[in-house]
Amino acid sequence: MSSPWILLRGLTRESRHWGGFAPLLEARCGPVLQVDLPGNGTLAHVRSPLAVEDYVDAVRAEVQRLGARAPYKVLAMSLGGMVATAWAQRYPDELAQLVLINTSMRPFSRFYERLRPAAWPALLRAAWHWQASGGDVVAEAAIHRRTCARRDTLAADLDTWRAIRASAPVSRGNAIRQLLAAARYTARGVPRCPTLVLSSQADRLVDPVCSERLARAWGAVQREHPWAGHDLPHDDPQWLADAVCAASPPSDAIPAARNHAAG
Repeated sequence: MSSPWILLRGLTRESRHWGGFAPLLEARCGPVLQVDLPGNGTLAHVRSPLAVEDYVDAVRAEVQRLGARAPYKVLAMSLGGMVATAWAQRYPDELAQLVLINTSMRPFSRFYERLRPAAWPALLRAAWHWQASGGDVVAEAAIHRRTCARRDTLAADLDTWRAIRASAPVSRGNAIRQLLAAARYTARGVPRCPTLVLSSQADRLVDPVCSERLARAWGAVQREHPWAGHDLPHDDPQWLADAVCAASPPSDAIPAARNHAAG
């Protein structure tokens, strides 16, 4: 497999949470690899690291195990966006393109922008019920309210998300460790590869100003969806696929990666 799109989700979310977006992107833009972060999905049994750099090591090892060859194109959101950024900065020759969705990181954003104060009660409610009997309904409903603008699929979404949680539950400890890793991460330097920064105007979890400042600091292209919530792949997968494919260079224009690691 050569030059695939590597898809990375965020806090406590896994590959199955991409829903219909992943096959849509693959049909439009080429091969896709959905990789779980340690502590989520197929790696739910693994202890989540406290440093974003350790997530990079885990993702690189998994991508290589799956036989994909660099350079990679990485599409990531939230915590996954921080992992993708750290990857691009540590191993610049391995990444041909970055697409970051509704992410935030120091030093470009303040803590109350990275996690809106209005979202704190809902997240605390989700955390309180995280592993309680019947708490899956409460927790997933709270997450849906804060991350999704589309409500027409609510019942089906909650059924799907509860099934995912039942088959690969993320422990409360791993959820906290992922949150701490995200809070502590500081971006250093500017990714050398082309970078597209996407945000959602109606994001009720992360202030879209975080994406605006990030794009401005890096001189990156930035686009904002007019009505979607934090989970842009859920709310408007077609818009997202259009934006990604329009910004993606053809595969034959991507040079082979050199055997070089930075930092």
